Amino acid sequence: MDELLKKIIEFRNERDWKKFHTPENLAKSIAIESAELLENFQWSNKFSKDEVCDELADVLIYCLLLSDALGVDAIEIMNSKILKNSQKYPVDKSKGNSKKYTELDGVNE
Repeated sequence: MDELLKKIIEFRNERDWKKFHTPENLAKSIAIESAELLENFQWSNKFSKDEVCDELADVLIYCLLLSDALGVDAIEIMNSKILKNSQKYPVDKSKGNSKKYTELDGVNE
């Protein structure tokens, strides 16, 4: 992951784009690129895997740039969120169930 982030930052820095990459602008870019990803699925379940991968890559790159701008480790915050989710969605209550944790019987009461 470190090598990938270095590559992304090097690409950004070579173009002098860091000044545009504020947390606010990066969050906006994540939302915009996510919408472009979703657009691939808008009217049917047929999609171009190459186009979907390009948009997914844009989302992931902006996410990594945002984690860098915030000074947080992407792997660390994802591991932390997985731990939180494992507590909100215990296997015995959530397996095979798409309900939100607040709707699961006996969870987080």
